[in-house]
Amino acid sequence: MRVHVIGGGLAGVEAAYFLANKGVKVKLYEMRPHKMTEAHQTDKLGELVCSNSLRSNDIKTAVGLLKREMEALGSLVIKAAKAAQIHGGTSLMVDREEFSKYITNEIKSHENIEIISKEVTKVDLETPTIICAGPLASNNLVNHLLELTGEENLNFYDAVAPIISFDSINLDICYFKDRYEDGRGTYLNCPMTKLEYDNFYKALVNAERYAPKDFERAIFEACMPIEVMAERGYQTPLFGPLKPVGLEVDGIRPYAVVQLRPEDFSNKMYNLVGFQTSLRQGAQREVIKMIPGLENAEILRYGVVHRNTYFNSPKILNNGFNFKKYPNLYLAGQISGVEGYVESAASGIAAAISLYNKIINGENLFLPDVTITGSLSKYVSTPNSNFVPMNANFGIVPSLEEKVRKKERREAYAKRALDSLEKFKKENECI
Repeated sequence: MRVHVIGGGLAGVEAAYFLANKGVKVKLYEMRPHKMTEAHQTDKLGELVCSNSLRSNDIKTAVGLLKREMEALGSLVIKAAKAAQIHGGTSLMVDREEFSKYITNEIKSHENIEIISKEVTKVDLETPTIICAGPLASNNLVNHLLELTGEENLNFYDAVAPIISFDSINLDICYFKDRYEDGRGTYLNCPMTKLEYDNFYKALVNAERYAPKDFERAIFEACMPIEVMAERGYQTPLFGPLKPVGLEVDGIRPYAVVQLRPEDFSNKMYNLVGFQTSLRQGAQREVIKMIPGLENAEILRYGVVHRNTYFNSPKILNNGFNFKKYPNLYLAGQISGVEGYVESAASGIAAAISLYNKIINGENLFLPDVTITGSLSKYVSTPNSNFVPMNANFGIVPSLEEKVRKKERREAYAKRALDSLEKFKKENECI
């Protein structure tokens, strides 16, 4: 049996890796470098185009639990993240180059995976195929899928924050501290007085920006550009990425704080946390240099806004990321309506499990919905008139059957999920 996987992003490499490890021959199609996207910069598989953070490792958070589930299912992304991990407090942060290099090497060296550098514009409906083309899928493929499904695609903004050279940061002003924690932390903090924030805020809301294209009018809340956030009100950034609470020094709280987090092993590059932006490069320079401690900032990568695409999946997908109309087709990754690096990767595993069981047992297999992975699969396939992309969260997981005290509830969710997943694996030897 041969399977096609379209797209070499996080969902695609997970799907290909899972199937290949089960002895399935996989053709993995990736159009880069033959054809690049608006946001990718390399030809490597699993490239992280936005943040270098895979978010919290805490099992009491939904995304932390999701990582545990993925690890139990043999996730390549989690293996790569651990190999490329840089210090990030409770967050799993990676050196993005080492991360994608690890994934690329694992996929290229796998005897059951053939990588084909080619843009796929049409799918073969007779061949089992997992489409993981990502939010930056080529227009040709998207249009083909629209023809197949008879549905319209939805577009929304996604944005990348600027990266600053560590050597250009003024450490006489900035200080290391993690929110609410004592001692030296991972994050660098740039404190602002009220006057400094006032001037920064005025410059930010008046800065020149790139005009959005007609198909990019909607803004996804989790990746809102900082200038759009500021337009919503003077206080909005102060309750968002510039929140000073928990970042006091000697008992004194700044009026506002801009945080930076490390991007690489050597801690030579720092990302402006929450500063996704559509400002023009000249405007970015001017605004960033108004931040105390960044007056001489060397910007290694400017922020950029690009198009993200997802389908109205509840209308076209069954549980297990399988198309309702086309039994050989699966759709995974952000294009399916999950949101976030980890969620996208997990959807690739879930789709591969479903497809593999169909190959050997004749029917799709769904992960338990008490797991975060299973709940995401169920979310994107459940009828919803206001369907929007969804991050991992406990709100989409079935309620606990027994009463548990609030402070112990998340631990109970985690235990139930991992116990259920272990039972699921024992009952389904194909996993």
